[in-house]
Amino acid sequence: MTQLDYSQVQALPEIWSIIAQHPEAANGIALHAPHSTPEVKITYAQLHLQIRQFAAGLQALGVQSGEHVAQFSDNGPRWLIADQGVMTVGAINAVRGSQADREELGFILGHSDSIGLIVQDLATLEKVKGYVLNLPIRFVVLLTDETPPAIEGAKTLNFSHLLELGQTHALQPARLTRETTATLMYTSGTSGQPKGVMLSHQNLLSQISGAYAVAQPQPGDRVLSILPIWHCYERTFEYFTLAYGCTQIYTNIRYVKKDIKEFKPNYMVGVPRLWESIYEGIQKQLRDQPEKTQRIANFFLTQGDRYIKAHRTVQGLNLENLNPSFMEKLTAAGQAAVLAPVHALGDRLVYQKIRQGTGGAIKFLVSGGGSIAEHLEDFFEVVGITILGGYGLTETSPITHVRRPWRNIRGGDGQPLPHTETRIVDLETQNPLPAGKQGLVMIRGLQVMQGYYKNPEATQKAITPDGWFDTGDLGWVTPQDDLIITGRAKDTIVLTNGENIEPQPIEDACLRSPYIDQIMLVGQDEKVIGALIVPNLEALQQWAATQGSFVQPPDQSKPTPVGLQEIGLEDKTVQDLFRQELNREVKNRPGYRADDRVGPFRLLTEPFSIENGLLTQTLKIRRAVVTDRYRGMIDEMFD
Repeated sequence: MTQLDYSQVQALPEIWSIIAQHPEAANGIALHAPHSTPEVKITYAQLHLQIRQFAAGLQALGVQSGEHVAQFSDNGPRWLIADQGVMTVGAINAVRGSQADREELGFILGHSDSIGLIVQDLATLEKVKGYVLNLPIRFVVLLTDETPPAIEGAKTLNFSHLLELGQTHALQPARLTRETTATLMYTSGTSGQPKGVMLSHQNLLSQISGAYAVAQPQPGDRVLSILPIWHCYERTFEYFTLAYGCTQIYTNIRYVKKDIKEFKPNYMVGVPRLWESIYEGIQKQLRDQPEKTQRIANFFLTQGDRYIKAHRTVQGLNLENLNPSFMEKLTAAGQAAVLAPVHALGDRLVYQKIRQGTGGAIKFLVSGGGSIAEHLEDFFEVVGITILGGYGLTETSPITHVRRPWRNIRGGDGQPLPHTETRIVDLETQNPLPAGKQGLVMIRGLQVMQGYYKNPEATQKAITPDGWFDTGDLGWVTPQDDLIITGRAKDTIVLTNGENIEPQPIEDACLRSPYIDQIMLVGQDEKVIGALIVPNLEALQQWAATQGSFVQPPDQSKPTPVGLQEIGLEDKTVQDLFRQELNREVKNRPGYRADDRVGPFRLLTEPFSIENGLLTQTLKIRRAVVTDRYRGMIDEMFD
């Protein structure tokens, strides 16, 4: 591909005219929504035109540079057209998904001082209509072609109406600089009121140039998109891949496994929960195979695990031993040489079939939004699917660090992007710490936000006068500047003996058990840590079927699965099973200490989910909310 140079671009919307005129991209498909009715495919030339028409329509409605427009909608072609239309006229959009709570949307609409509202559809408008009537909203745009309702004091249009209006209005693109605020992104957070993160065009453009230092996608490369677009991680990755001519394919939880096989993506971004789901799907397929096939697959996966770990040591990419001695390297090289033929045979007999299940064309997956469990890292490396873990926050646009294909230290969070500095400081004194010492992670770079909207106190608390952003995360750096995140400063569990426990690594270890679907550690100010566990019902049902002491459904002719009540979560045999699983997985964790042992635990019948408020929309556990919900159970656990 002819090199695209965005170094002189001052604002994000300038990208679309450049890529739309590129000979290798102009007529290529930019956006593909296979599950829309009808199916939608938009070329780069059409995308550029529709962005300009949307922007011209906004100007015809009187939108001025610097004004704020709320955008409550979900990932899809029209989201991007609206988003970039707003930026083209110099307005600032405050974004959130349509599925967010009504109260949260109402808060954002009012707090952002928006003068206009763009919504997913009529249902979303109905959700927030009461707020619209009480705020100075001048217009509402539906991103569907539904007939918009009349709203007193506000002009209402649908998507097609606005494009038609734009066709009759001469667009006057705003004069923007890299320092101009581009968007307000409200933190979802695991507790508390969301804060409006002000991101500039410089912040967003830093992600495009920074990501290109790690990977160089080509026109026509396929990207499968499943994360919510209001999340900074998905949003900036889409800007990046579209800036280099990729085809963006939109999927969802319902269709993702089918779409991976059908569209054969080259890239995909996700959170650890997505990779867990794919892993569990593969494991289920293996469990459904004849016993002989299972034994063969497990043999090669076991030997493959030994091979990749020896290979990591040879390359100096073993997080547990980043500086192996000559003898350690020699021993590992010998082991890798012996296992290489077995690993190659495993690839032909087993791993290739697994990769075909993920489309067979993945160049790499990008994982963020939390740490990846060690067993997932190992499994995907064994079968030849590369995962590049990264780190960042909404306040840092978001990516600050990412693992490189040539330095992919599993368990780590990568080296910094260009123009990014990392500093580890002591929690109490704020003094810098040397490499290898754990402390509070501070970041300085082009991606650090301008501040929190209308919240100078929070901004001052988060960013030092010389530009260092306090991430609130604990971690350390290697001598080669790889960042290793160990947990959230506020998530640390302090036991009565004074020991600090970082829950995430222990939870990740416990998730290796096939019987544990979700887990959250508790135990602040207690003698030992405890756990709330959501069992993997399918695996538990299979196990229960082998136990004669459990009640089965009365009508065996019906395909009714054994439910949790039939299994009996309080049964001593079930409790012993989970005790055994917890003890084994925690003790097998690298760096195990006696204080890491999980003491009392309780099995929950209700999973943590977005719907019940126990997960954020990026699938992180809301620890404070879970603790409040199960306060009585937790107190009883430690009595």
